[in-house]
Amino acid sequence: MGKVRTSAVKVISREIVKEYESHLSPDSFDHNKDIVSKAARIHSKRFRNQIAGYVTHQLKLKKLREESYED
Repeated sequence: MGKVRTSAVKVISREIVKEYESHLSPDSFDHNKDIVSKAARIHSKRFRNQIAGYVTHQLKLKKLREESYED
């Protein structure tokens, strides 16, 4: 079974990806965590990590989709 993500995590992550996509990396959770901390005021470490994880997941999927379209 996969991990369940709340709609708040998904909405915030999508907004961050839309605004800061050029600064984010699909390979580095720690780098994305720093960007998320600067982009949004999130007081909970767990919530910040969930958002950074979903951002990284979204970027990995986008990268895979782009590579599959090139082939």
